[in-house]
Amino acid sequence: MNPTTRLASALAAVAALTALAACGSASDGAHEDTATTRAAKPAVTAKAAPPAGLPGMPPPLDPKDVYAADRPNQLAPQVRNFPSRVYVPNTNSDTVSVIDPKTYKVVETIPVGDQPQHVVPSWDLKTLWVNNDRGNTLTPIDPATGKAGKPVDVHDPYNLYFTPNGKYAIVMASLDRQLVFRDAHTMKTAKSVPVSCYGVNHADFSPDGRYFIVSCEFSGELLKVDTERMKVVGQQKLPFHGAMPQDVKIAPDGSRFYIADMAADGMWVLDGDKFTEPKLLHTGKGCHGLYVGRDSREMYISNRGEGTVSVYDFTRNRLTRKWHLPQGGSPDMGGVSADGKVLWLSGRYNSEVYALDTRDGRQLARIPVGSGPHGLALYPQPGRYSLGHTGIFR
Repeated sequence: MNPTTRLASALAAVAALTALAACGSASDGAHEDTATTRAAKPAVTAKAAPPAGLPGMPPPLDPKDVYAADRPNQLAPQVRNFPSRVYVPNTNSDTVSVIDPKTYKVVETIPVGDQPQHVVPSWDLKTLWVNNDRGNTLTPIDPATGKAGKPVDVHDPYNLYFTPNGKYAIVMASLDRQLVFRDAHTMKTAKSVPVSCYGVNHADFSPDGRYFIVSCEFSGELLKVDTERMKVVGQQKLPFHGAMPQDVKIAPDGSRFYIADMAADGMWVLDGDKFTEPKLLHTGKGCHGLYVGRDSREMYISNRGEGTVSVYDFTRNRLTRKWHLPQGGSPDMGGVSADGKVLWLSGRYNSEVYALDTRDGRQLARIPVGSGPHGLALYPQPGRYSLGHTGIFR
């Protein structure tokens, strides 16, 4: 047989075997080829890939630590030349006190709208938004110059957050009982989401950005909100009569959320994925603000009702220390310095601001400001983008 004939015969044989295999695969499953069945098993038993993050969200630097971008002095290029300042919204004075953290002195007082509640870094880190709640405006401050711009009309902006992809700002419209998704730059409304709880105020996002947990202060409830669908997908009443949930922060590994509760005198520990009933960890009277240290090992908890700060160790899953402010005080909202060495907190009912050493809680300064200081923002801080409030960075 010549080579051409042999090749033709071989190809015909292969075609015949292929046809038989095709016929066999179309028959009853009991007659499937054993080797084919074995080869298919890994695809069936393989572990499912983790769900993708929110579209457009920057990928995490470390899947085991959502705060990996917040290391000491790890400032984004666009903020490196900003002067370090502490911006203090004085709710009763309708002003923002600006403190130089090097001298502990107020260097400027900026008039803003009615009842400023929080100073919030924008997602792109370029603007600070003052939430004038009763004034129904947001006042932009340029952190490069410290100068205020023209106010933007936004109804009931008690607090402000940003979706992890930077697409929307989320206004916590506490009195309006709404979560209002707005364009992150123009602040034009994209969707208003009515809620059945009272007093929406604080939030934080899951590691993949797909959902966020919201605290409802006046009805003692928690919401779980689908970020992309802009829809409430879960709601629960906290198991404490008269609960008043406040600040919300996620653990570095993303395994649980912590929710400060001013009435329960502690923080709730919640499995956000399952959204089952959380457990309460007592910290101190008037538990209010939650701030993660620059090494992702500890969290500082302000207990407004007793003038203390509790320190929680993530790795040991317990409270390790409690710092008492000299002469008492009302530590509220704030943040950690860029180098991680100083914790800054507003004194809500004492018209002052506290600077504490994060190594031992020693009071470094006690600075007089306007009346009703609330959502203090220290800026700039490390991180690639802001999720809002007084500075939640990823």
